[in-house]
Amino acid sequence: MAPIVVAVAGDSISAGSPLWDPDPVVRERITAPDARSQWQWWAARAEPRLEFRTTAVYGERTDQIALRLDRVLPGAEVLVVQGGINDVVQRRPPAEAARDLEAMLERARAAGVAVAVTDLLPWNNGAPTAGEDIVHLNELIRELAAAAGVPVLPFHDTLADPGDPSRMRDGLTDDGDHPSVEGHRLLGEQAFRLPL
Repeated sequence: MAPIVVAVAGDSISAGSPLWDPDPVVRERITAPDARSQWQWWAARAEPRLEFRTTAVYGERTDQIALRLDRVLPGAEVLVVQGGINDVVQRRPPAEAARDLEAMLERARAAGVAVAVTDLLPWNNGAPTAGEDIVHLNELIRELAAAAGVPVLPFHDTLADPGDPSRMRDGLTDDGDHPSVEGHRLLGEQAFRLPL
């Protein structure tokens, strides 16, 4: 069967931080790098036809992610846009981040690429102060995705603690910022779906 080329543009969540990174220079600095700490690795195991091209950089806001989109978009059949938590961390208004995400989706659709967008994960180290901005940005992501007719990959709800949705469940985060290997497994196997 022919491979399905999936481009991913995102931040440290898609990079696989803190245990993995798509950049070999960054990966050299990681002690015992583990590719399982990337949701794409798990998605490709579940569907071997998937070939991921990822550009993802720790700490980048959505406007910075947008500048790298052309690195992975050519030749892709699908684009997954993931980002926004660093906008929240850096106190950038959620509406600005949503506009950047929407522009990336529009660029991909104009290029004839199927698109999906993820929502933001809970942020244990930012709870409860960042919680309102995460909820607001996730609402804006759902609205822009509905208007564009593109799916939202439910990263937030896949890892959220039902008793406190502002936090990832115990065992699903390595450091309070990023998913653990088990968290990435759930994102790759349960939250990720190819757009129809």
